[in-house]
Amino acid sequence: MILPTILTALLVLVFFGVLAFALAHIRAVLDSIGGKPTSFLAKLRVGLRAIEKETSYLGPQVTQVNAGLSQIAAGLTSVDRHLVGTIDAVTRQEA
Repeated sequence: MILPTILTALLVLVFFGVLAFALAHIRAVLDSIGGKPTSFLAKLRVGLRAIEKETSYLGPQVTQVNAGLSQIAAGLTSVDRHLVGTIDAVTRQEA
């Protein structure tokens, strides 16, 4: 009766030992990914911050470009109408 209790206690200790070992290994891997200033995650964060700062001026410029493209689209619509009229006139003249 005491032997199963001792075996169960030993099994519980082995289980917690293996669990502690696995958690320590997982922690080491996670530290290498993002726990230090030289980690991959920290380098990625610095790179993304640089991209954000370098592209921050694009927002206002894109608005201006869109306004200019809208004016060009309106002009091309007018040119299209004139070309359609010219083609119609030439077609009528040939007939």
